Amino acid sequence: MTVSCLAVSQSMSAAEANPYMSVDVASGQVLAHNEAFKRWYPASLTKMMSAYVVFRALRSGQKTLESPVRMSVAATKEPPSKMGYKAGSVMTLDSALKIMMVKSANDVSVAVAESVGGSKAGFAKMMNAEAKRIGMFGSNFSNPHGLPDPNNYTTARDMALLAAQLRREFPEYAHYFNTEAIDPGEGKKVQANYNILLGRFNGADGMKTGFICASGFNLAGSATRNGRTIVAIVLGASRQEDRTVQAAELLQSGFSTRGGGGATLASLAPYGSNNNQVTDLRAQICSQEAMSDRWDGRDVEGRLKINSPYITAMTREPVAVPVGLIAKAPDVKAGNALHISQVPIPLQRPMRGNMTTAVN
Repeated sequence: MTVSCLAVSQSMSAAEANPYMSVDVASGQVLAHNEAFKRWYPASLTKMMSAYVVFRALRSGQKTLESPVRMSVAATKEPPSKMGYKAGSVMTLDSALKIMMVKSANDVSVAVAESVGGSKAGFAKMMNAEAKRIGMFGSNFSNPHGLPDPNNYTTARDMALLAAQLRREFPEYAHYFNTEAIDPGEGKKVQANYNILLGRFNGADGMKTGFICASGFNLAGSATRNGRTIVAIVLGASRQEDRTVQAAELLQSGFSTRGGGGATLASLAPYGSNNNQVTDLRAQICSQEAMSDRWDGRDVEGRLKINSPYITAMTREPVAVPVGLIAKAPDVKAGNALHISQVPIPLQRPMRGNMTTAVN
């Protein structure tokens, strides 16, 4: 079922049936939407909710951007994408947020959750409490990073609401979603943001990408022109480049009209069928054929080919901000005492079934 408050660019294929939504941030007006209430795995879009909880902790004074975030043994064992810091390593919360938004590091996400919520489970409770408070009635969060879990789900409408809330409530932290790259230092490779819109779409300024096999390619994109900010949520695209092109068209279409008079995030009535069942795209997205097709969509040097009149090539290197540790892990080999964070606590690990563990 496709429902649009305003016409989306005609170049967007009518065959695209994946969930999406675009919204004017200031007014909350819904500009376009499709399957907006269908449950979906958010993958690393989950980290937007994690960031929201952290921002609330900063606003309340519970934490500061200089608060230490220590890597625990449990955090180091999270699957990629990850930074690979050793247990006992310490970074500032500021660095951790930049790493979460750009590198989408799952190990750092857990370290942040433990720092702010006391534990991964405690932080998830905070995520769900905040989601309920702002009106995300179609979502549930079970972890801070979006790694596969059947109880970690959302909708295009809820992610649009969260994106708009982040931009309205915390404008001072908008730069975390607009960071083009991070530089870990110590000779390590600069990590560019997975969000291809940044530096390539006029006015692009956020926000987050996500991928696991079960979800397909997700993107929360935002752009600001002449003081007007629009967010576009795309869930379940078949390719990295497809989510980018679709988001660009939603954003461009939104800027082409001022709108007015349509449904808002608060007033849009739920629609659709089977909305209580989470869609699982693993068989479609991560078959050998699908992965081969995605590689065939690149040029001879392995670079993505983006076919959109609204996206231009970046003619410069992405602007990288420094991140890193303020304290390295104790050197056990040198005879140092074992830090308490290096002592593992026995915990039952959740069953993840056959869903993939890579996320970005």
